[in-house]
Amino acid sequence: MQAEIISIGDELLIGQVVNTNASWMSERLNSIGLDVFQITTIADKKQHIIDSLNSASGRVKVVLITGGLGPTNDDITKSTLTQYFEGILVFSNRTLKNIENLFAARSVPVTEINKQQAYIPDNCVEIENKVGTAPGMMFEKNDIIYFSLPGVPFEMKEMMNNFVLPELSKKLSLPAIIHKTILTIGIGESFLSEKISGWENQLPSNCKLAYLPSPGQVRLRITAFGSNAVELNNQIEKQIQSLKKLIPDYIYGFNEETLSEIIGKILKSENKTVVTAESCTGGFIAHLITSEPGSSNYFKGSIVAYSNKIKTELLKISDDVIQTHGAVSKEVVELMATNSRLILNADYSIASSGVAGPDGGSVEKPVGTVWLAVATPFGVISERFLFGNDRNRNILKAAITALNMLRKELARN
Repeated sequence: MQAEIISIGDELLIGQVVNTNASWMSERLNSIGLDVFQITTIADKKQHIIDSLNSASGRVKVVLITGGLGPTNDDITKSTLTQYFEGILVFSNRTLKNIENLFAARSVPVTEINKQQAYIPDNCVEIENKVGTAPGMMFEKNDIIYFSLPGVPFEMKEMMNNFVLPELSKKLSLPAIIHKTILTIGIGESFLSEKISGWENQLPSNCKLAYLPSPGQVRLRITAFGSNAVELNNQIEKQIQSLKKLIPDYIYGFNEETLSEIIGKILKSENKTVVTAESCTGGFIAHLITSEPGSSNYFKGSIVAYSNKIKTELLKISDDVIQTHGAVSKEVVELMATNSRLILNADYSIASSGVAGPDGGSVEKPVGTVWLAVATPFGVISERFLFGNDRNRNILKAAITALNMLRKELARN
């Protein structure tokens, strides 16, 4: 069973807005057993919408449309669909009531242009918008199911979760599809592929593996297809146990877990604390740590020592050490970690110092050179990395690698 997503909006085509709706919808559709065959992005033009619907109807059994349902003149999806499905617009008191309640909660009057959104095609199933003004619509024609949803992400997601997905599960006989994502770090995609090739080649025919690389990490997604979800779960778990034996040092979590989340759970359970002393990462490590709810229980603070003056004055690193070895060095980063742990009175500390780029590199220390250190109650470890030429990727890779160093120390201790 296959579906197609049609995203409508000039803003998507000119790059003004990233089409995150389509990727989110694809994931949710796949979770109930629907394969997304194609994602089409088109302009707010009547004939373009009609041509896309005609094209999709020859390929798939489910079509989802997002965008173009707003109150302004450039939002033409509703009128185009009314014509396409040969209906007429009728007034929906339910939609008007939703709009009035929403505006009343904001203490603003309902305008005439917003009242126009209460008109919907007479041959559609109205999808209530509980968080916005534009209702969604469901049509059925020639055994194909069509959904038209707002382009506003939180409105679309509410309708998908509470109407579209349940409706599809009820109307269609869908197979069971189970996904499990294995999170790896510290090994590149090609090296990882070579290391697990034997395991990958023996996967059952109803399982497939996808490599999803990102800066500093590679996600492995196993997908199993069948008729029994329990059996598929057991099948995937068996394969994961085999994989753990092959790459135990590289797997750090599963599915949507993050390094900062995993570290936070360990620190909280052991009643331990962490701080950071950051130069090239500029506080990004601290940002990742504090992105987790409840991080105030284990994160005490950070010293962003971007200049050498701050390294000497706040982190108490002598100017002689910096002049002798350079700010980007094993000696300095280890002192950053050790001293910040003591100054801020924490159990653990992460430190970073490097050449993020694009300027500042040398023959000895080219752009992308980063020293990272982790200080623990048992000592300090450090390591040099060469990440590359892109500043933003260097900062991200450094932060993720530093968190992984702490994770491994926590596991070891």
